[in-house]
Amino acid sequence: MGSCLTGVEQPAMEVAAVPVKGGGGRRWEEEAPGRIVGNGAGNVACLFTRQGRKGTNQDAMVAWENYNGTSDTVFCGVFDGHGPHGHLIARKVRDILPSRLCDLIYEDCGDSPTTNSDGSTLEENLSLYADAECGSPTLAGQKEHLEFFIAMKESFRKAFKIVDKELKLQLNIDSICSVTTAVTLIKQGHDLIVGNLGDSRAVLGTRDQNDKLVAHQLTFDLKPDHPREARRIRRCNGRVFTHQDEPDVARLWLPNCNSPGLAMARAFGDFCLKDFGLISVPDVTYRRITEKDEFIVLATDGVWDVLSNQEVVDIVASCSGRFTAAHSVVDLANEAWRFKYPTSKTDDCAVVCLFLNKNEVVSGLSGHPGYSPRMPALSGNTQPNSKRITPEDDDGGDSNVSGDERSLDGFARLNTLFALPKFDDTSPTKK
Repeated sequence: MGSCLTGVEQPAMEVAAVPVKGGGGRRWEEEAPGRIVGNGAGNVACLFTRQGRKGTNQDAMVAWENYNGTSDTVFCGVFDGHGPHGHLIARKVRDILPSRLCDLIYEDCGDSPTTNSDGSTLEENLSLYADAECGSPTLAGQKEHLEFFIAMKESFRKAFKIVDKELKLQLNIDSICSVTTAVTLIKQGHDLIVGNLGDSRAVLGTRDQNDKLVAHQLTFDLKPDHPREARRIRRCNGRVFTHQDEPDVARLWLPNCNSPGLAMARAFGDFCLKDFGLISVPDVTYRRITEKDEFIVLATDGVWDVLSNQEVVDIVASCSGRFTAAHSVVDLANEAWRFKYPTSKTDDCAVVCLFLNKNEVVSGLSGHPGYSPRMPALSGNTQPNSKRITPEDDDGGDSNVSGDERSLDGFARLNTLFALPKFDDTSPTKK
């Protein structure tokens, strides 16, 4: 894998296992180039993270080109740890989730095609588990492909479940009160599958009918006060309310103790809450990539708390070189933190930018390094203007709403508590 590095930064390259088919089973080769877990860039992706002012950098990230030993296939993910051991959990999930998912995809899906026998492609913007009730497009008359994408969804769900169980067995990581988010994707050819857990986010830069580059949110933030999430939590005797110091941040609490105050409804770890509504079931969606889709930005909430989806897309598009894009987003996010919240501690930021056409210049990107970021016009209000859409309110563990039907900017969060709060009052007023 070739790389184009900015300045003196070097990518953190790791040897990773690649599954090899045949021989009555699966074996693992010792070397597999293409996996980047630190600041740097590959052929189609660039990554950058910077520690905030809250302590250890608890964000982690990965981009794995030629994923599963398949050309034109990329796995990307960002992970945001919370709690005393959040940084360890984020890194552990980053290291083991891609391989577990790779195993399960091969077992569940094999070499199933993603195109019709006549060479035509599937419809655009499908939910992996679309049905008649949700109103999403379905694969009517294409049973083979519907079964394939259902299998992919199940692979994501099973992989997340396995990783969560493995975390619980880690003797050197205390995951009782520490967690990580995960927003992950697999791009293979023109097929894009996104699995989301928590409040990190994936945003697509795409062209509208007027050829304007616009932001389209591929995931929604899984917060405790979404109706579906809140109902599940309360059924399990967990509690959802805001603390007086952060009236805009709904948190998940134990039944009889004002702890730990987790600001998301789904995550890896935090096993003290797993009996009280916290789950590790990802929301999984599918999208057919078109020529109008130019790049995808995965980022932790340290970015989205201070920059809108459109601002991030504009920053990436304005870069003079595509391999400086992630660095530029983090630079501007840090500047926005100082501008909007001068008395708050800057959060950790991690960004992965995946460019969907490696053979062409994207938007204003020239392919040359040396971009000097310029602060975009900030409104001073972190709450976006777009209409908030609530995920489908059902009792299932998954959403039946595709990414196109739930485009939103989500919530802003002023402060993520590194040390999870514990309060003396055990009878707070619920939101």
